[in-house]
Amino acid sequence: MAKSEEQKVQKAATAAEQEGVTEQTTVMAPLSDEAVKAAAETEKVKDTKKKKAKKKQTIYTIKLIPDDDGDTKSIRLSERVLKYGIASVAAGALLFVGAFSYSVYSTFANQNGAAEIHELREVNNIQQEQLLQLSKKANALQDEIDQLTQLESDLRRMSGASPAQDDGSGDGSGLTNDGTSGQHDGQGGPYAQQPSLDNVSEALDNVAKDIEKRRASLLALQEELKAQQESMGTPGMVSLPGSLVGSTVSVTTPTGWPARGEVSSPYGLRWNGSDFHPGIDIANDMGTPIVATADGTVTTAGWNAGGYGNMVDIDHGNGVTTRYGHAMQVVVSAGQHVRRGQIIAYMGSTGFSTGPHVHYEVRINGQAVNPVSYL
Repeated sequence: MAKSEEQKVQKAATAAEQEGVTEQTTVMAPLSDEAVKAAAETEKVKDTKKKKAKKKQTIYTIKLIPDDDGDTKSIRLSERVLKYGIASVAAGALLFVGAFSYSVYSTFANQNGAAEIHELREVNNIQQEQLLQLSKKANALQDEIDQLTQLESDLRRMSGASPAQDDGSGDGSGLTNDGTSGQHDGQGGPYAQQPSLDNVSEALDNVAKDIEKRRASLLALQEELKAQQESMGTPGMVSLPGSLVGSTVSVTTPTGWPARGEVSSPYGLRWNGSDFHPGIDIANDMGTPIVATADGTVTTAGWNAGGYGNMVDIDHGNGVTTRYGHAMQVVVSAGQHVRRGQIIAYMGSTGFSTGPHVHYEVRINGQAVNPVSYL
């Protein structure tokens, strides 16, 4: 019984001590504002650490399992790396699609451009072929007119009629001023030039003019023959056109032949319409003198790389110039003043030439015209 009482006493003392502690705790002084703020900050830090601890980084694992019993390989990727990888693949795919689309567009655009260029070339080739055929027809018409002119000349000569007033207005084929018809055939000029639309148009205009002149000349011949039959008279002799002396034309206007010989190649379309000839070729023996057809100043004297060979250009003023090509030797120099009939070179076959001749041009303001009307 005594022990039980002692235990009760000890328990009562312990309880009393605990009550004393509780009372002491309860009567503690209140905390300051700074202490309260510090305590709050401490609690926030603890909460943040807890959240970070709870939020663990997600890791993705890719396992590579071989068909045989080999080792399995694992690839661990964090969520961030995986996101970056997916974004990179998507960007690469977009770039690839864009590049592929541009490549396809460029290919089709180039194909369309190439097709258009090919079509334009085909059209151009067709037009060039049509132009060439037209030039051949114009050349054939000119040849027929030349044959009619020659026939008319023969008829006039056989009948004793006077020469046609426009004998010097055709293309000049077969004309001669020294009686050597058919003995020389040298031809040349600048390098072959494919006829242009302007060349063909000019040739057709010349054909139309020649047809009209032939019609008028034949009508005049008809009237003259009628008059001869009625009167039975003989017409008087007339001087040949192209005489280098006794002319009343201005000394600065090209007049007469630049050399003795015959016209071996006419002005305009020639060689079956494949070349446009900007002058006439007068053929004769090598070394035949070549003279100026009007007073003027030599602007060019020497070699020409454009096919003319040894060449002389003379400026007669008022936009009129003459050219003499393929000479064997040039005896004047640039800047020299020459007079009509003065020897300026000797006939040769230099440059683009098939034989000894002089290529003669008359140019008005730089544009070549038919020299036959100046002979």
